[in-house]
Amino acid sequence: MQLTPDDHIWWQFGLLKVNSTILFTWAVMVLLTAGSWLISRRLQTGARMSRMQHVLEVVVHVIEQQLNEITSRRPKGLLPFLGTLFLFIAVCNFLAVVPGFEPPTGSLSTTTGLAICVFFAVPIYGIGVIGVKRYVGNYLQPTPFMLPFNIMGEFSRTLALCVRLFGNVMSITMIGAILLIIAPLIVPILMQLLGLLTGMVQAYIFAILAAVYISAGMEVTVPAQKEVPAVPTGMSSARENAATGS
Repeated sequence: MQLTPDDHIWWQFGLLKVNSTILFTWAVMVLLTAGSWLISRRLQTGARMSRMQHVLEVVVHVIEQQLNEITSRRPKGLLPFLGTLFLFIAVCNFLAVVPGFEPPTGSLSTTTGLAICVFFAVPIYGIGVIGVKRYVGNYLQPTPFMLPFNIMGEFSRTLALCVRLFGNVMSITMIGAILLIIAPLIVPILMQLLGLLTGMVQAYIFAILAAVYISAGMEVTVPAQKEVPAVPTGMSSARENAATGS
């Protein structure tokens, strides 16, 4: 049993290899590019809108709503970036029900690449919105001693992004393959439906977490101010009377 699409080699010449991860990744990219071109080349309004345009506008509207709930800052290119992440992962997981298709999201190399894109998007959008000085200053909050821990936090959440997506997609694929051997009639169909639902949820979670990380990078951390102890009312009145009498 092949654990990941990386193990399935389609073509090899020396050190050059074309495995299922590369093959199906390019297939999904071609599908998304061709689909977006076909839908957007003849955009309509009102009742003349095509079904695919309706679906695409619903997806864009939902992503916009989620962004509005996460952050009020909307730098240029943020919506297309998050939308591309969501659609790529969702289409990869959706096509897993097609016989012979091996979802690229079941490969650690693919999920690592997606997580690295988010890793670099955080400082790019953050510096573009609040500037270099303020963005770097966030790593020194609440004290400069937190600098190494804040840096480790950036790497750890990137690692969590790729491992979470990889583990969920790979596990549901393996469970479906095992059940196909044990009970090849009804159970695999139910598992495929469950895997389809799980794949959509994973695409949503990945896109939302990416939005949260990028939004956090665009915020300015204000250092906590020391509270000044309040003077009791009686004491302040006595001081005012003494000052008046003198």
